[in-house]
Formats: sequence, structure tokens, C-alpha cells
Amino acid sequence: MSDELRVAVLGVGMMGAFHVDALSKRVRGAQVTVVNDYLDDKAKEVAGPIGARVEPDPIAAINDPEVDAVLIASPGDAHAAQLAACLDRGIPVLCEKPLTTDMNSAHAIVQKERALGKQLIQVGFMRRFDAEYAALRKLITDGGLGKPLMVHCVHRNPAVGDHFTSEFMIRDSVVHEVDSVRFLLGEELTSVEVIKGAATGSAPHGIHDPMLVIFETESGAIVTDEIFVRSGVAYEVRTEVVGEKGSAFIGLDQNLQTKSIDGRWGGKMTPSFVERFGGAYDVELQRWVDAAKSGTIDGASAWDGYAAVAVCEAGVQALRSGVKFHVHLTGGAVAAIEPEEQQAGIQAPDLEGAWP
Repeated sequence: MSDELRVAVLGVGMMGAFHVDALSKRVRGAQVTVVNDYLDDKAKEVAGPIGARVEPDPIAAINDPEVDAVLIASPGDAHAAQLAACLDRGIPVLCEKPLTTDMNSAHAIVQKERALGKQLIQVGFMRRFDAEYAALRKLITDGGLGKPLMVHCVHRNPAVGDHFTSEFMIRDSVVHEVDSVRFLLGEELTSVEVIKGAATGSAPHGIHDPMLVIFETESGAIVTDEIFVRSGVAYEVRTEVVGEKGSAFIGLDQNLQTKSIDGRWGGKMTPSFVERFGGAYDVELQRWVDAAKSGTIDGASAWDGYAAVAVCEAGVQALRSGVKFHVHLTGGAVAAIEPEEQQAGIQAPDLEGAWP
């Protein structure tokens, strides 16, 4: 391996192009050498200014001799095959969420990595690298709030495309809260239910937006998550943890505040994820590059990605059925089932002995 980590970026849409820019300008010790995207013109547009080569085949890009590590920002349904190819070659990979789009393929990836005897897959849950989330986690871990009793989350976007169906909102947006709560509290989520209220007029027919997603944790804490992706206002991500000894709140957008002679006061809200979490993404990439040079990871693992897939699958089932789904993560085995009286559900493969 050269002094610089040579990275192939697969998928250069909004997220992938953002990562290419960060790796080329703000992250030390990395060089993007190969770019892949199913849109050839887009790949050339991103690769040209940084002198990277375009490789039309993502598997060929992974196996390119001038590639030491891979960043996957392609659509979720391509992740399983691309992750498997990275493991076959034995090189580090940072995969944007989701790990894969279903529990069986996610299970197969975790098992395949486990068979190698080392962790190579890091999942791109960037909130773990945000200063506010890190401070809140430390406060909880140090006992500053006592036992956490409730967590209240808000996740709003100003606008999204029509492809953001109700199920997609669970898999693509709520997944962040799933990992954030696991990260903050250090425990698993054990049940999911979805409350569908009145939809905003800007939502296409049949799409429930906003929704309230309610989780329970192993210790009995209750988590609420308002997901509203067509708010028409701004990008808002807030979290409050309520404990036995107090509460703490992050995501208040406390930027520049002004007061004017006409009696108005306020500041500017974040318009997109870049303004809110751009710094966290850069920290995540830097730590991944540093860890990848040593052949390991420094962030959410394949197991974390799998747990998120399982909880979100339970959330989708709860959305479809209108009943609470339970998720069990014990001894490495994962199951998501409806209440006992329903006697129905979905069973994920056994992961006995997998890295928790």
C-alpha cells in the first residue's frame, strides 16, 4: 500500500460526490483513484477534476490493482454484491447505509466477514462522529442523566422526491435514529410500532408523511421518532434524552442569532444535511482512512448495520400491518415477530457467535 490510501468510490450521486470532494480536499492520507457510477457522464464529471479513472464495472473497480479500499455510495440493492467482492479481495470498505436491503443478505455479509476473522466493513452512520451526539453519549455513559427513561427524536426534511414512500422513509431515514439510539444508549431496540396520522398535502396519495415511530429498548426505555420528510421548512434533526437525574437536548440549530428594530429575532435553519452533518462526515472519513491503513474499522460495524436492517424491517412490517413488531437480538440470533397472539412474523437467520 502506498503512503496514501487509494480509494475507489462506487456511486457518485449526491452522497458519493460529496465523499469524493471530502477525500480529495479535506481528508488527509487518501486519494480517489477510481470512480464508478451507472451513469457514465456523471462518473466522468466527478472523476475528471481529481484525475481519477472511470471504471464502468463496480466489481472491476473493487479489484483494480490501484485500489486499497472502497467507499460504497451506490443504491442499496447493489450493496450486497459489492460488499461481498470487497471481502473476497480482503480490503477495507466504508458502506453508506443501509448495509443491504434485506435481513438475509445482511446476515450473509456479516457471516462472510466473520469467516475472515477480521472486521473490514464500516457502515456510514455519520451521526456517531457528530460532536453533539458524541457529547450526549458521554454524558449518558458517565451517568450524568442517571438511567435513560425516554428518548424523543425529530427527523425532518424540507422536501423529497416521490420515491420517498412510507416504507422508504423507514428504511432510509428512520434507520438513522435506529443507529443513533443504539449508539447513545448502548442497548438494542426490542419493538417497533408506527402511528400514521393525517398526511401533509404535499405527500403523494397513499404516502403517510409525517409518521410517529415508537421503539422500546432492552431496559424498557421508550423512544419516539417523528419522521416528516416533506415539512417544507428545513433540515431538522433533534434528539432529547430524558433520564432519572435530568434531560439533555441536541440539534437546536443555535447558530447566529439576531434581533432587529422591527421586533423580530432568530437565525438561519439548516437547509440540508451538508450544513448540519458535513463536519461529522469529514471526521468519519478521516477516521475511516486512518483505520483502513491498518486494515480495520473505526465506526459502526457490519453487525450494527445488520441490527439496523432488522429493526427497520420490523418497522416496515409494523407499518404494513398496523401492529407492534418485536425484535430479538440475543446470542447473535435476530428475530422480528408480531405480538404472540398474532402468531405470525418474520424470522432472520441465526447469527450465533457473530460480532455484537
